[in-house]
Amino acid sequence: MEARSEDGTQIEDVSALARLIAGSSRIVAFTGAGMSTESGIPDFRSPGGIWDRYAPIQYADFLASAEARKETWRRGLQTYPVVAAAEPNPAHLALVELERRGQLLGVVTQNIDGLHIQAGHEPDRVIEVHGNAHGVKCLMCDVEATRDVVHARVIAGEEEPPCVDCGGILKPTTVSFGEPMPRRPLGRAEVLMRQCDLVLVVGSTLVVYPAAGLPEVGVRSGARLAIVNMTPTPLDDLAAVVVHGRAGEILPRAVAQAADDS
Repeated sequence: MEARSEDGTQIEDVSALARLIAGSSRIVAFTGAGMSTESGIPDFRSPGGIWDRYAPIQYADFLASAEARKETWRRGLQTYPVVAAAEPNPAHLALVELERRGQLLGVVTQNIDGLHIQAGHEPDRVIEVHGNAHGVKCLMCDVEATRDVVHARVIAGEEEPPCVDCGGILKPTTVSFGEPMPRRPLGRAEVLMRQCDLVLVVGSTLVVYPAAGLPEVGVRSGARLAIVNMTPTPLDDLAAVVVHGRAGEILPRAVAQAADDS
Protein backbone atom coordinates (compact mmCIF):
# COMPACT_ATOMS: atom_id res chain seq x y z
CA MET A 1 0.00 0.00 0.00
CA GLU A 2 1.27 3.47 -0.92
CA ALA A 3 2.02 5.79 1.98
CA ARG A 4 -0.46 8.62 2.33
CA SER A 5 -0.73 11.66 4.57
CA GLU A 6 -3.77 12.40 6.73
CA ASP A 7 -5.46 14.28 3.84
CA GLY A 8 -5.07 11.26 1.55
CA THR A 9 -2.29 12.71 -0.62
CA GLN A 10 0.40 10.28 -1.68
CA ILE A 11 3.52 11.20 0.28
CA GLU A 12 5.69 10.10 -2.63
CA ASP A 13 4.00 12.63 -4.92
CA VAL A 14 4.52 15.54 -2.52
CA SER A 15 8.15 14.55 -2.07
CA ALA A 16 8.64 14.42 -5.84
CA LEU A 17 7.08 17.88 -6.14
CA ALA A 18 9.39 19.16 -3.40
CA ARG A 19 12.45 17.83 -5.23
CA LEU A 20 11.29 19.45 -8.45
CA ILE A 21 10.83 22.79 -6.70
CA ALA A 22 14.19 22.49 -4.95
CA GLY A 23 15.93 21.92 -8.28
CA SER A 24 14.32 24.91 -9.99
CA SER A 25 15.47 28.53 -9.92
CA ARG A 26 13.07 30.18 -12.39
CA ILE A 27 9.57 29.06 -11.41
CA VAL A 28 6.38 30.48 -12.86
CA ALA A 29 3.17 29.62 -11.02
CA PHE A 30 -0.02 29.34 -13.07
CA THR A 31 -3.05 29.45 -10.80
CA GLY A 32 -6.78 28.90 -11.21
CA ALA A 33 -9.99 28.79 -9.21
CA GLY A 34 -8.83 25.86 -7.07
CA MET A 35 -6.28 28.22 -5.54
CA SER A 36 -9.03 30.47 -4.18
CA THR A 37 -11.80 28.07 -3.19
CA GLU A 38 -9.93 27.45 0.05
CA SER A 39 -10.23 31.19 0.74
CA GLY A 40 -14.00 30.87 0.50
CA ILE A 41 -14.40 32.03 -3.10
CA PRO A 42 -16.60 29.57 -5.03
CA ASP A 43 -15.60 28.20 -8.41
CA PHE A 44 -18.22 29.78 -10.66
CA ARG A 45 -17.95 26.92 -13.15
CA SER A 46 -18.42 24.07 -10.70
CA PRO A 47 -21.78 22.27 -10.31
CA GLY A 48 -24.06 24.53 -8.30
CA GLY A 49 -21.84 27.54 -9.04
CA ILE A 50 -23.08 30.89 -10.23
CA TRP A 51 -23.05 29.90 -13.92
CA ASP A 52 -25.44 27.05 -13.09
CA ARG A 53 -27.83 29.57 -11.57
CA TYR A 54 -27.38 32.47 -13.97
CA ALA A 55 -26.56 32.59 -17.67
CA PRO A 56 -23.27 34.49 -18.19
CA ILE A 57 -23.71 38.06 -19.39
CA GLN A 58 -21.99 38.46 -22.74
CA TYR A 59 -19.78 41.49 -23.33
CA ALA A 60 -21.77 42.54 -26.41
CA ASP A 61 -24.97 42.48 -24.34
CA PHE A 62 -23.33 44.52 -21.59
CA LEU A 63 -22.41 47.18 -24.14
CA ALA A 64 -25.79 47.21 -25.88
CA SER A 65 -28.30 46.73 -23.09
CA ALA A 66 -28.95 48.87 -20.03
CA GLU A 67 -30.81 45.92 -18.51
CA ALA A 68 -27.73 43.69 -18.92
CA ARG A 69 -25.62 46.31 -17.18
CA LYS A 70 -28.13 46.58 -14.35
CA GLU A 71 -28.12 42.80 -13.98
CA THR A 72 -24.31 42.84 -13.81
CA TRP A 73 -24.39 45.23 -10.86
CA ARG A 74 -27.28 43.31 -9.23
CA ARG A 75 -25.23 40.11 -9.33
CA GLY A 76 -22.30 41.99 -7.90
CA LEU A 77 -24.34 42.67 -4.78
CA GLN A 78 -24.04 38.93 -4.10
CA THR A 79 -20.63 38.09 -5.51
CA TYR A 80 -18.42 41.08 -4.73
CA PRO A 81 -18.75 40.96 -0.92
CA VAL A 82 -17.53 37.35 -1.01
CA VAL A 83 -14.42 38.36 -2.96
CA ALA A 84 -13.85 41.48 -0.85
CA ALA A 85 -13.95 39.47 2.40
CA ALA A 86 -11.60 36.70 1.22
CA GLU A 87 -8.09 36.36 2.59
CA PRO A 88 -5.04 34.50 1.25
CA ASN A 89 -4.71 30.87 2.27
CA PRO A 90 -1.58 28.77 2.90
CA ALA A 91 -1.17 28.01 -0.82
CA HIS A 92 -0.89 31.73 -1.61
CA LEU A 93 1.63 32.16 1.18
CA ALA A 94 3.69 29.22 -0.06
CA LEU A 95 4.16 30.96 -3.41
CA VAL A 96 5.18 34.15 -1.60
CA GLU A 97 7.82 32.08 0.19
CA LEU A 98 9.20 30.92 -3.17
CA GLU A 99 9.46 34.56 -4.22
CA ARG A 100 11.25 35.39 -0.97
CA ARG A 101 13.76 32.63 -1.70
CA GLY A 102 14.43 34.10 -5.14
CA GLN A 103 13.05 31.07 -7.01
CA LEU A 104 9.83 32.58 -8.39
CA LEU A 105 9.85 34.65 -11.57
CA GLY A 106 6.16 35.43 -11.27
CA VAL A 107 2.56 34.31 -10.93
CA VAL A 108 0.18 34.08 -13.88
CA THR A 109 -3.35 33.78 -12.57
CA GLN A 110 -6.79 33.20 -14.02
CA ASN A 111 -8.27 34.44 -10.74
CA ILE A 112 -9.81 37.89 -10.36
CA ASP A 113 -9.72 38.12 -6.56
CA GLY A 114 -6.40 39.92 -6.04
CA LEU A 115 -5.35 37.46 -3.33
CA HIS A 116 -1.85 36.90 -4.72
CA ILE A 117 -0.96 40.55 -4.26
CA GLN A 118 -2.73 40.64 -0.91
CA ALA A 119 -0.61 37.66 0.16
CA GLY A 120 2.56 39.71 -0.28
CA HIS A 121 3.89 39.28 -3.82
CA GLU A 122 5.52 42.22 -5.53
CA PRO A 123 2.64 43.52 -7.69
CA ASP A 124 4.71 43.52 -10.87
CA ARG A 125 5.30 39.79 -10.45
CA VAL A 126 1.56 39.00 -10.63
CA ILE A 127 -0.15 38.85 -14.02
CA GLU A 128 -3.95 38.72 -13.83
CA VAL A 129 -4.95 37.54 -17.29
CA HIS A 130 -8.69 37.74 -16.57
CA GLY A 131 -8.56 41.09 -14.80
CA ASN A 132 -9.32 42.11 -11.23
CA ALA A 133 -12.67 42.32 -9.45
CA HIS A 134 -11.56 45.17 -7.17
CA GLY A 135 -11.48 47.76 -9.93
CA VAL A 136 -13.96 49.57 -12.19
CA LYS A 137 -13.20 51.45 -15.40
CA CYS A 138 -15.16 53.83 -17.59
CA LEU A 139 -15.48 52.49 -21.13
CA MET A 140 -15.61 56.04 -22.54
CA CYS A 141 -12.97 58.12 -20.73
CA ASP A 142 -10.88 55.30 -19.16
CA VAL A 143 -11.06 56.79 -15.66
CA GLU A 144 -10.68 54.13 -12.99
CA ALA A 145 -12.37 53.72 -9.62
CA THR A 146 -12.25 51.20 -6.81
CA ARG A 147 -15.00 48.60 -6.82
CA ASP A 148 -15.99 49.23 -3.21
CA VAL A 149 -16.88 52.85 -3.99
CA VAL A 150 -19.07 51.88 -6.96
CA HIS A 151 -20.53 48.93 -5.01
CA ALA A 152 -21.65 51.39 -2.31
CA ARG A 153 -23.41 53.45 -4.97
CA VAL A 154 -25.32 50.36 -6.13
CA ILE A 155 -26.30 49.55 -2.54
CA ALA A 156 -27.53 53.14 -2.22
CA GLY A 157 -29.91 52.60 -5.14
CA GLU A 158 -28.03 53.36 -8.37
CA GLU A 159 -29.05 50.48 -10.63
CA GLU A 160 -26.54 51.44 -13.33
CA PRO A 161 -23.96 53.79 -11.80
CA PRO A 162 -22.46 56.10 -14.45
CA CYS A 163 -18.94 57.49 -14.58
CA VAL A 164 -18.72 60.53 -12.30
CA ASP A 165 -16.34 62.24 -14.74
CA CYS A 166 -18.11 61.84 -18.10
CA GLY A 167 -21.36 59.98 -17.46
CA GLY A 168 -20.12 56.99 -19.47
CA ILE A 169 -20.58 53.28 -18.89
CA LEU A 170 -18.71 51.79 -15.94
CA LYS A 171 -17.56 48.16 -16.08
CA PRO A 172 -15.75 45.97 -13.55
CA THR A 173 -12.13 45.40 -14.60
CA THR A 174 -12.68 41.70 -15.19
CA VAL A 175 -12.80 40.03 -18.58
CA SER A 176 -16.40 39.29 -19.52
CA PHE A 177 -17.64 36.40 -21.64
CA GLY A 178 -17.05 37.32 -25.27
CA GLU A 179 -14.73 40.21 -24.40
CA PRO A 180 -11.33 40.19 -26.16
CA MET A 181 -8.54 39.16 -23.84
CA PRO A 182 -6.21 42.07 -23.03
CA ARG A 183 -3.06 41.62 -25.07
CA ARG A 184 -0.53 43.06 -22.65
CA PRO A 185 -1.07 40.59 -19.77
CA LEU A 186 -1.05 37.64 -22.17
CA GLY A 187 2.12 38.91 -23.81
CA ARG A 188 3.85 39.36 -20.46
CA ALA A 189 2.74 35.88 -19.40
CA GLU A 190 4.14 34.30 -22.56
CA VAL A 191 7.49 36.01 -21.96
CA LEU A 192 7.62 34.59 -18.42
CA MET A 193 6.73 31.11 -19.64
CA ARG A 194 9.60 31.16 -22.13
CA GLN A 195 12.04 32.16 -19.38
CA CYS A 196 11.10 29.65 -16.69
CA ASP A 197 12.54 26.23 -15.87
CA LEU A 198 9.41 25.03 -14.03
CA VAL A 199 5.74 25.74 -14.67
CA LEU A 200 3.87 25.09 -11.42
CA VAL A 201 0.14 24.77 -12.17
CA VAL A 202 -2.00 25.12 -9.05
CA GLY A 203 -5.77 24.77 -8.93
CA SER A 204 -6.53 25.01 -12.64
CA THR A 205 -8.41 22.49 -14.77
CA LEU A 206 -6.56 23.94 -17.80
CA VAL A 207 -9.66 24.07 -19.96
CA VAL A 208 -10.37 27.83 -20.20
CA TYR A 209 -8.51 29.20 -23.22
CA PRO A 210 -6.54 31.14 -24.26
CA ALA A 211 -5.08 31.37 -20.74
CA ALA A 212 -4.95 27.59 -20.34
CA GLY A 213 -2.53 27.37 -23.26
CA LEU A 214 0.16 29.35 -21.41
CA PRO A 215 1.71 26.41 -19.49
CA GLU A 216 2.28 24.67 -22.83
CA VAL A 217 4.34 27.68 -23.93
CA GLY A 218 6.67 26.95 -21.03
CA VAL A 219 6.83 23.23 -21.79
CA ARG A 220 7.65 23.89 -25.45
CA SER A 221 10.42 26.23 -24.30
CA GLY A 222 12.02 23.47 -22.23
CA ALA A 223 10.46 23.97 -18.79
CA ARG A 224 9.31 21.08 -16.65
CA LEU A 225 5.67 20.95 -15.63
CA ALA A 226 4.16 20.20 -12.22
CA ILE A 227 0.41 20.14 -11.57
CA VAL A 228 -1.41 20.41 -8.24
CA ASN A 229 -5.16 20.08 -8.73
CA MET A 230 -8.13 18.25 -7.29
CA THR A 231 -8.97 16.55 -10.60
CA PRO A 232 -7.06 15.42 -13.72
CA THR A 233 -6.22 17.99 -16.41
CA PRO A 234 -5.57 17.70 -20.16
CA LEU A 235 -1.84 18.30 -19.53
CA ASP A 236 -1.26 15.59 -16.92
CA ASP A 237 0.57 13.42 -19.46
CA LEU A 238 3.09 16.21 -20.06
CA ALA A 239 3.81 16.77 -16.39
CA ALA A 240 6.85 15.55 -14.50
CA VAL A 241 4.76 15.48 -11.32
CA VAL A 242 0.99 15.47 -10.75
CA VAL A 243 -0.46 15.71 -7.24
CA HIS A 244 -4.21 15.47 -6.75
CA GLY A 245 -5.49 17.24 -3.66
CA ARG A 246 -6.07 20.57 -1.95
CA ALA A 247 -3.56 23.27 -2.87
CA GLY A 248 -3.57 24.72 0.64
CA GLU A 249 -2.43 21.40 2.07
CA ILE A 250 -0.06 20.20 -0.65
CA LEU A 251 1.84 23.33 -1.66
CA PRO A 252 3.00 24.46 1.80
CA ARG A 253 4.31 20.96 2.53
CA ALA A 254 6.14 20.74 -0.77
CA VAL A 255 7.67 24.21 -0.42
CA ALA A 256 8.80 23.52 3.15
CA GLN A 257 10.31 20.18 2.15
CA ALA A 258 12.02 21.81 -0.85
CA ALA A 259 13.93 24.08 1.55
CA ASP A 260 15.30 20.97 3.27
CA ASP A 261 16.16 19.32 -0.07
CA SER A 262 17.99 22.31 -1.55
